[in-house]
Amino acid sequence: MKIELKNPAGLTKRVKVGFSWTTFFFGFFPALFRGDLKWAIIMFIIAAALGSFTFGLGGIIADIVFAFIYNKLYIKEMIEKGYQPANDEARTILENKQILSRTA
Repeated sequence: MKIELKNPAGLTKRVKVGFSWTTFFFGFFPALFRGDLKWAIIMFIIAAALGSFTFGLGGIIADIVFAFIYNKLYIKEMIEKGYQPANDEARTILENKQILSRTA
């Protein structure tokens, strides 16, 4: 499922919540294309390091692990940069996935 995040300047980004099929199939490239250089480099280094000792199998396993967590990491970084859920539905989804804490 996709949600929209909005920053104070009015820029809106549509992001996917949950499993990242693109990361599963393409490794660090989705992070690179999103402009998320930090996580692209981290994913590349981990996959290369694990893959070099295991004839590539460790790199595949690293990609599978990152496929489960990358979208959550990306959303959390967007929130740290000032983005907020654009509507109540997006807020509810993020609260249910425990990405945002419930406000009183």
